[in-house]
Amino acid sequence: MHENHHLIQHFYSAFTNGDAEAMADCYHDEVVFHDPVFGELRGEEVGNMWRALLGRSKDLQIVFSDVSAGEHHGSARWMAVYTFSATGRRVVNRVAASFEFRDGKIIRHTDEFSFYNWAVQAFGWKGILLGWTGIMKTRVRADARKLLSSVRNDG
Repeated sequence: MHENHHLIQHFYSAFTNGDAEAMADCYHDEVVFHDPVFGELRGEEVGNMWRALLGRSKDLQIVFSDVSAGEHHGSARWMAVYTFSATGRRVVNRVAASFEFRDGKIIRHTDEFSFYNWAVQAFGWKGILLGWTGIMKTRVRADARKLLSSVRNDG
């Protein structure tokens, strides 16, 4: 098994245990992260995202599988089950993650999932009606950025 395989396993084990600091330590200082909710984050913003999400989560459950990694690239699948705090609705989000590595750390992390499916679960009928629109994505992203800036200001 390549050392990057162990790095991904360590990352998701930390996630499962709610350890945002250990997750952030897996990232290169110049990391670039992307997902449908936060968009693109860089450097310290990425660790702050996990700090914010884990810090406000009351019932998050993480399950990961299909970890694969070589010298330059890796991937994993993971599922998050939680209550979305803004609406109190239960969400089951299935994510495909891809990674690139540099200097023994994650330099690029991309999480892919259906924003529409997530929005339907998180917002109910509003997600059904608006989850496919740029309006909803823009609003959700603005709220996510606000959460991120609160961690930046507190941390």
